[in-house]
Amino acid sequence: MSTVPRIGIDAMGGDFGPGPVAEGAALALRERPGRLRLTLVGDESEIRAALRRARAESLPIEVVHAAEKVEMGAKAMVAARKSGTSLGVLTQLHKDQKLDAIFSAGNTGAVVATALLGLGRLEGVSRPALAAFFPNVGAGTIALDVGANAECKPQYLVQFAHMGSCYARHLLGRENPRVGLLSIGEEDSKGNQLVQETLPLLRGAKHLNFIGNVEGRDLFQGTCDVIVTDGFTGNVLLKTAEGAAAFLGGSVRNEIKRDLLAMFGSLFMMPALGRLKRKLDWEEYGAVPLLGVNGGCFIGHGASGTRAFRSAIHTMTTFVETRVNEHIREEIQSDHVTAA
Repeated sequence: MSTVPRIGIDAMGGDFGPGPVAEGAALALRERPGRLRLTLVGDESEIRAALRRARAESLPIEVVHAAEKVEMGAKAMVAARKSGTSLGVLTQLHKDQKLDAIFSAGNTGAVVATALLGLGRLEGVSRPALAAFFPNVGAGTIALDVGANAECKPQYLVQFAHMGSCYARHLLGRENPRVGLLSIGEEDSKGNQLVQETLPLLRGAKHLNFIGNVEGRDLFQGTCDVIVTDGFTGNVLLKTAEGAAAFLGGSVRNEIKRDLLAMFGSLFMMPALGRLKRKLDWEEYGAVPLLGVNGGCFIGHGASGTRAFRSAIHTMTTFVETRVNEHIREEIQSDHVTAA
C-alpha cells in the first residue's frame, strides 16, 4: 500500500453516469487535501466532461478508459468474466496493486462476483459478506451478511461476526464491539437450525464480545454493535429498513403539508428535522463493504448522488488507513474459524 490511499471508482456504475462521481470526488479531495489519490474508470470523454463541469480538472484525479460498462440487468457471472468493462478494469487495477480500494454503485451481484473472481478471498475466509451500517438510538449497528450469501453454514456466521467486529472496532472506533446473533427471540431455544447450530460456536469464539441472540427490533435500539445473519434474511432486513425510513420521511412531509399550523410549527422544528434526516439518510454513509475479499471492495446504491460518493470515498480511505483487512485475517486465523 502506498503512503497515501489510492481509491478507485467505477464512474459508469451508478444510475446517473459520471456526473455525481466527479462532483463527489472533487468534494472529497477538497475536504482531504493531499490525503488521498483518486482514479475514475469508464468512458474517458464522459468522465473528463463531468470533471470540467465539477471544476475538478486541477485536482489529483487519474482517468482510466474502459469502453464498456456493466448494465444493471446483467447476469453477475457473465459480467464478471468481461475484462473490458469499467468494473473489470477497476478490479484488475486493484489486483495489480495500483489501487488500495475500489467502489461501484452498479450491479451489486456483478460487483460481488467480479471481486470474488478477480481478487479472491482473504486467507482463512470461506465466504465474504456485505456489511451494512444502520443508524439507531445508539451509535449505529453493523449488520452482515445483507446479500452476498443466501445460504450459510454456521461457521460462515462466526466468520461474519469476526469480520463485523474488526470493522466496528477499527473503522467505527468501538473498543469492544458487542456481537449479537439475529433470531426470533433472545432465548437460546429460539431460532431455526442455523441459529441453533451457530449459537454455541459464537459463545466459544475467542476475540468476540458475544451477547447472545437478538431480535430485529434490537437493530434500532442499539443493543449491540454487530448483528450477524445469513444473506437472505439480512437483505430482507436491509430492504425493509430502507422502505420504513422512506415511508416515515414521506409521512412526516405529508402531515406537515396538511394544514397551515403544522407548516408554521415545522419552521421551528427545521434544525431537529434536518438532524433526523441526516441520521436516516443512507447517502451520509455512502458505501457497503464486501468484507472478506482480498482487497478493499465497496458497493453503493444505484441512485447514489454527490454526497454518497463523497461519503464512500471517506469511508474507503479510513478502511485503508486502519488496515481492517489485516485485522480480519489475524483474528480469523487466531480463532481457527474455517469452513468449506
